[in-house]
Amino acid sequence: MTFPQGPQGPQRFAGKTVLVTGAGTGFGAAIAVRAAQEGADVAVHYRSSEAGARQTAAGVEAAGRKAFLVQADIVDWAQVKRMADAVWDRFGRLDVAVNNVGDMASEQMSWRDITEESIDHTLAVDIKGTLMCTHEFGSRMLEQEEGGSIVNIGSTVIVRGSARAPQYAAAKYGILGLTKSYAHAFAPRVRVNVFAPGFMETERMLNRADYKNGRGDKLREMTPMRHIPKPDEVAGTALFLASEDASHITGSYLVADGGYNMIGA
Repeated sequence: MTFPQGPQGPQRFAGKTVLVTGAGTGFGAAIAVRAAQEGADVAVHYRSSEAGARQTAAGVEAAGRKAFLVQADIVDWAQVKRMADAVWDRFGRLDVAVNNVGDMASEQMSWRDITEESIDHTLAVDIKGTLMCTHEFGSRMLEQEEGGSIVNIGSTVIVRGSARAPQYAAAKYGILGLTKSYAHAFAPRVRVNVFAPGFMETERMLNRADYKNGRGDKLREMTPMRHIPKPDEVAGTALFLASEDASHITGSYLVADGGYNMIGA
């Protein structure tokens, strides 16, 4: 993966530490590098994509910041705790956690193909894993003098649902509930929010047969902005929720989908 140069402008995370889960590929990698370009030292989490995580770490270091690789399966609380221990041992604190790991059930092309195994795995990763990471990172942030911020990566799939993969829409809806719950529990010292991107042209998306065979064109036609972004185009938007400019936002749901869903009152 090639990372574009970051914008020349305010360093929203100068002197801060940021952890991004699932940062070996896709959106997580883009967020990790963007955080570094804005001044942060970054803990790069991966489960199995070690080569990708090392590439992301190289992008962080190319931005002049420190990178730290940490491996864990987030559906195992003991591994989540070990990851948190490692990050705090290395950095002494954590200012921002971006819980990006999620299972889209992307291999499933129809609701008719759903399996119990897929239901269990998707709910375990998206809800259980995100909940445990939020709980573990946030409870430790509460002990810090300056608190912290958590951004959980959701999806606009909750607006329309998913006839293709109902378990994915259900899982992302669950992230809303746990986010609001911990936003209450951790306030006012630790803010917890959801960032919900719409469709993105990740490597996985670009390689999907249906996307290459007309779905990409159809989605662009249905999007008012007439554009499906690359991950790096919305990475900075996700990080807005962790910045000082969002200091009065918690328990919220921020959408960046080019107008596809037009969510609002």
